[in-house]
Amino acid sequence: MDHYDGDENDYMQQEDDWDRDLLLDPAWEKQQRKTFTAWCNSHLRKAGTQIENIEEDFRDGLKLMLLLEVISGERLAKPERGKMRVHKISNVNKALDFIASKGVKLVSIGAEEIVDGNAKMTLGMIWTIILRFAIQDISVEETSAKEGLLLWCQRKTAPYKNVNIQNFHISWKDGLGFCALIHRHRPELIDYGKLRKDDPMTNLNTAFDVAEKYLDIPKMLDAEDIISTLRPDEKAVMTYVSCYYHAFSGKQKAETAANRICKVLAVNQENEQLMEDYEKLASDLLEWIRRTIPWLENRVPENTMQAMQQKLEDFRDYRRLHKPPKVQEKCQLEINFNTLQTKLRLSNRPAFMPSEGKMVSDISNAWGSLEGAEKGYEEWLLNEIRRLERLDHLAEKFRQKAAIHEAWTQGKEEMLQHRDYETASLSEIKALLKKHEAFESDLAAHQDRVEQIAAIAQELNELDYYDSPSVNARCQRICDQWDALGALTQKRSEALQRTEKLLETIDQLYLEFAKRAAPFNNWMEGAMEDLQDTFIVHTIEEIQGLSTAHEQFKATLPEADKERQAILGIHNEIAKIVQTYHVNMAGTNPYTTINPQEINAKWDKVRQLVPQRDQALIEEHARQQNNERLRRQFANQANVIGPWIQTKMEEIGRISIEMHGTLEDQLTHLRQYEKSIVNYKPKIDQLEGDHQLIQEALIFDNKHTNYTMEHIRVGWEQLLTTIARTINEIENQILTRDAKGISQDQMNEFRASFNHFDRKRTGMMDAEDFKTCLISMGYNLGEAEFSRIMSIVDPNRLGIVTFQAFIDFMSRETADTDTADQVMASFKVLAGDKNYILADELRRELPPDQAEYCIARMAPYTGPDGVPGALDYMSFSTALYGESDL
Repeated sequence: MDHYDGDENDYMQQEDDWDRDLLLDPAWEKQQRKTFTAWCNSHLRKAGTQIENIEEDFRDGLKLMLLLEVISGERLAKPERGKMRVHKISNVNKALDFIASKGVKLVSIGAEEIVDGNAKMTLGMIWTIILRFAIQDISVEETSAKEGLLLWCQRKTAPYKNVNIQNFHISWKDGLGFCALIHRHRPELIDYGKLRKDDPMTNLNTAFDVAEKYLDIPKMLDAEDIISTLRPDEKAVMTYVSCYYHAFSGKQKAETAANRICKVLAVNQENEQLMEDYEKLASDLLEWIRRTIPWLENRVPENTMQAMQQKLEDFRDYRRLHKPPKVQEKCQLEINFNTLQTKLRLSNRPAFMPSEGKMVSDISNAWGSLEGAEKGYEEWLLNEIRRLERLDHLAEKFRQKAAIHEAWTQGKEEMLQHRDYETASLSEIKALLKKHEAFESDLAAHQDRVEQIAAIAQELNELDYYDSPSVNARCQRICDQWDALGALTQKRSEALQRTEKLLETIDQLYLEFAKRAAPFNNWMEGAMEDLQDTFIVHTIEEIQGLSTAHEQFKATLPEADKERQAILGIHNEIAKIVQTYHVNMAGTNPYTTINPQEINAKWDKVRQLVPQRDQALIEEHARQQNNERLRRQFANQANVIGPWIQTKMEEIGRISIEMHGTLEDQLTHLRQYEKSIVNYKPKIDQLEGDHQLIQEALIFDNKHTNYTMEHIRVGWEQLLTTIARTINEIENQILTRDAKGISQDQMNEFRASFNHFDRKRTGMMDAEDFKTCLISMGYNLGEAEFSRIMSIVDPNRLGIVTFQAFIDFMSRETADTDTADQVMASFKVLAGDKNYILADELRRELPPDQAEYCIARMAPYTGPDGVPGALDYMSFSTALYGESDL
């Protein structure tokens, strides 16, 4: 068991790992089924049996244990012969335990899965057995298991043409590998010279048939499956190839000779690989030199500093990043060439001759050409960059000065051509003159900059700047514009001086016009405001005062017209000067915004408003006379109706509070009052009509009465509501009295108590007054008890107690005492000597409908001693009358 240790154990552990979640490729699964079945039968036939279906025939564990005994030569534990699942699991576990005892780590393979016929797990288990008993013991030159088997195949097939065994899948697809193994050990069985690599079907079938017939190796693979599968299953191929190993493993002598040949082949393969590496490396290096030399010989300068700097950066990247690896490749190429020649000489092989043009000397010559092209390239780049730097500096200086000058001149021609002086005032003309003088000074100062721009442009032309045409065009535009600015400056100066003299004369006339027009304009605006003023008057006296003031204003109009004519004369004189000297008077009077048209328009407006004001005063005088009549008419009626409503309200209140006569007498008296109130409605309607006339006339005050229509309406609605509510309260009191059996004396007593504690005389007690009343009647009240009583008399939680709620509560308190006596008497009769009542007793003693009603209400209660459906006195009273104070 020592050979299980170390790296070999690691390999076996790795191969034993079986991913239970990984799905097999259908083609691989098919190959594994056939190969593993044939392998198992090659051993089981020694015991006189075989399997047909690999996942079904191993489910009971019997043939699995037999297989292990055959291939190991050892006896396993006695198997279970029962047909139950537990017996099958036990047998499979014995087999798995035996495999584990051989140093094999089983991963993810359980007895239940084998018993259940899990094809993937069964194939995995068989593969584990094959690895352990057929492959693991293979050892070739310090390699074992899979690597040993692969090395054995490589050495055995090394002398054969077109055979290159590198793995256990695609290396075997053409069938030549199997034929080579057979021919190597039994050359008489196969004519290997007639086999063709392009006929894999014939090769595979030939190998399988010969192995089965002469070597006792069953057919474990199908030629069709191997050819049609892109990558044959490695486990199936390895299993089948291991049978070849075991069939030929006894021929040690032939194996030793084959090993020597393999070593020679290995050396030859290594030399051939060195030759291929040299050819490829030389080709790559020469191709790189061929591409790089034209780039280094290109000395065409770029037009921009950025492009030249990029060239320099690319060259430095070449020196720093691209060339060093190529230097190493060149050195390695020479080393490999020398090493190869030495190995060939030691092996008595001819010297290596590279392809034409790929000799070491060819590479050295190409490298020399590269360094020749490289020489001087960096110096040329630096000189070009310095030249472009100088040109860029001058070009940038030109652009900066040109941009500054163009920014300064921007809008200057438009400004100089602007005829703003034609519409300017005198003060604006003087300001324009000052501004123009400043501009002339600024213009002279810019002469030096224009000369500098021209000088720089000349220097750029001399240095052959690539963008000289655009520089010259820009310089010419600047010079042309400069000459135009000089001519426009002189023309504008003359126009400003001429306009200044004319405007000084007009300015004096403007000032005189403004001094007289302003007060006259203010007088007209005040007059128009007074004439259009919307007056609001409430009496005839007020309208008469407005009429007197209007007559006084009309007497001042003739004198005002004379002043208007004098002001217009000044304006006419200004117009004459403008017409004579062709002055553009687009501007306005700087001393005033008033113009003659406005004065004439306002004067015409004043003359139109005077008769309109006369008519408005006459109409308002007539309207005020009509309003006074409507005020007196409404006041006469309101002063009668208002006190009448108040009196009736007080009388109804006294009737509802006082205790004269019976409730029926009070009800009769109230209904008579209600009838008289309803009969008064026509007077209210008449007052509504008078109020409508007042509203239509927009009268908002009336000094002849303190009553408004809203007061009358609210009072009338309160009167109707109060009489109706009071009648309803008396009717409810009668119902309560009759239902509860309250005497008239009791009712009077209730009323007296209520009135006594109704301190605000509103017909309602608030909570504090009600509590005081209850205490005076002998109630011992806590907060909880008083809250309970308030919830009865004030269910809406308004904080008040009406007389109706008061008498309901008092009548209920009186009635509860009588009811308690009646309930106690009934309880004693029905209960007899017991202290509780049963349902059957109620059915026997009460009418059926009453008995069932009580029994239904008794259901939630349990009486004394836990008797179901039994009621004591309190439960009985609750069942009959509900929750109470009994």
